[in-house]
Amino acid sequence: MNMNEKTDMNPLAEQVLDRIRRQEDLLRCYISYDIEAVRKQAASVEKKIKDGEFRSPFAGIPYAVKDNLCTAGIRTTCGSKMLEHFVPAYDAAVVEKMKAAGAVLIGKTNMDEFAFGSSTETSFFGPTRNPADLSRTPGGSSGGSAAAVASGEAVMALGTDTGGSVRQPASHCGVVGTKPTYGVISRWGLIAYASSMDTVGTLTRSVEDAATLLDVLVGEDERDSTSLPHPRPGFREILNSDVRSLRIGIPADLIDAGVSDPVASSLETAAKALKEAGAIVERFEIGLADYLVPTYYLIAMAEASSNLERFDGVKYGYRTADPASLSDLYQKSRAEAFGEEVKRRIMLGTYVLSSGFYDEYYLKALKVRRLIKETYDRAFCKFDCILTPTAPTTSPLLGEKPDPISVYESDLFTVSANLTGCPAISVPWSRDEKGLPIGIQLMADVFCEGTMLRAANALETLREVRFYE
Repeated sequence: MNMNEKTDMNPLAEQVLDRIRRQEDLLRCYISYDIEAVRKQAASVEKKIKDGEFRSPFAGIPYAVKDNLCTAGIRTTCGSKMLEHFVPAYDAAVVEKMKAAGAVLIGKTNMDEFAFGSSTETSFFGPTRNPADLSRTPGGSSGGSAAAVASGEAVMALGTDTGGSVRQPASHCGVVGTKPTYGVISRWGLIAYASSMDTVGTLTRSVEDAATLLDVLVGEDERDSTSLPHPRPGFREILNSDVRSLRIGIPADLIDAGVSDPVASSLETAAKALKEAGAIVERFEIGLADYLVPTYYLIAMAEASSNLERFDGVKYGYRTADPASLSDLYQKSRAEAFGEEVKRRIMLGTYVLSSGFYDEYYLKALKVRRLIKETYDRAFCKFDCILTPTAPTTSPLLGEKPDPISVYESDLFTVSANLTGCPAISVPWSRDEKGLPIGIQLMADVFCEGTMLRAANALETLREVRFYE
């Protein structure tokens, strides 16, 4: 079916497909999409809406899914040569819920390989470009999802967040990125990176859309052993912009660890705006700031090495040609199909789990994680939300190859939400002198998405910079 051919489908889906036709070759937000399938799906949903079968606010709304969430009959690659031709037989739980709501799936978005990266440049299928500046990355690992929403190639998108992989690209692209409390959205059907921290998250253009989308996705799932019921559903109904007497803390020791001048200035103006709106804004010392990133990466890499053990060229995925032995099959299949960053994290993760180093590194990291959780528990006894930048800088240039350590350190403000299981959201707040988006992050205690969304909605209302026409 020709891209320009019209069918009996809603004009919003046509508009999204037109954006894809005009922009996708340049932006490369998607790994897989099927225009004919989208048109048929949209026409079918439109008919059901007219017949009264769909009443969800997302019926007929075009959305995108990160390519590490399984989709029945649609390949799911994780941005890797290893799974280049893998087609699941089932949908992830979140995809099931979106189907039940009548949303129209456009396609699978680009991502860093197995979610290992912060720029979407480690994808086997090539990098995605930032719609705000085509010479720059959209962030990662959910960069394709963020870029699709920012460019209008999807109205909303699903991503995954293990250490900031929804919030950081949201900040770089100028959209809203939401990570809920760990466990309140089912991870069933997600190809795991670090199982104790992986969370399905959302990318939208507004906080209201984020709240409405959470209402669809949140819920206990018996297929996921980490799934939890949320005690306070109905986020859209309680959404408001009243922050009077809301207690907001700014962790001074985290900020002092280093942010660019435009980001620091944006944080100050956001804090001032919230204070003028009636919130109580105070600086405090969070403690353990130097341990956040090392603890996160030790645990994440250990869990990643364990999760990726299954990709051996035997059961599914890439298989090397003419192996000399079973051992040769394992080694060559993994060596040929995994990218550089994936190999680095597997090796580091295997090292910290190995005999003689487990106690010194991995077990110690688990103990520090408990201390970090206790530290944030104490902070939330005093504050309703914690306010920080989402990322220390704006989006870097494509092709810049900083050393891996500096890349890991850029996750300073986001990893704490994953280590503690707390919800966090990035809201586009301002732009720097080059026009690059800057996001502000709000983090709340577990199950306190309502409070977090309330503060985020206020930020969105208070900002002076226009992000969308």
